Amino acid sequence: MDRRGTVDGAWWPGTRNAAAELPALISAVDQRLGRAVLRVGLYQDAWDDIPRRIPARGRHVRVGWFRSADPHLITLSIAGTAPITLLVIPPGTAKESATAALTLAAAGTVGVRPADILHPAVPNEGMPGRDSSAAWENEGGRVTDLVPARPATT
Repeated sequence: MDRRGTVDGAWWPGTRNAAAELPALISAVDQRLGRAVLRVGLYQDAWDDIPRRIPARGRHVRVGWFRSADPHLITLSIAGTAPITLLVIPPGTAKESATAALTLAAAGTVGVRPADILHPAVPNEGMPGRDSSAAWENEGGRVTDLVPARPATT
């Protein structure tokens, strides 16, 4: 199964402080899955105060940070199962937009890119004149035809 672009769920942290936010996430995932989170991987520039390890019940969870990863994702390596990938809804996102992104992420996302899930949650702030069509074009999407299509001839 092709899982590129797939998320297993979503997380809406309150801040960008990894040291403050990760312990609660790790605890919640441990409880929900009944298995231990062993490692967390995240995009370095999206977070402040990234520790090397996070204390968790009976262990320390290693934290790896990368610049080549998608900034909207966090990966959790879990004991005895495949890693899970969570969409990170940026702190400060409006509640309605965050709820929509959480719902979409939970609905099944094979082939859906994180940016497509977050689009309603993350407006193009600080970019005057940029709308969703410009973002779509810049990301390899289909540009609207400027010239009408010619009818087929036989």
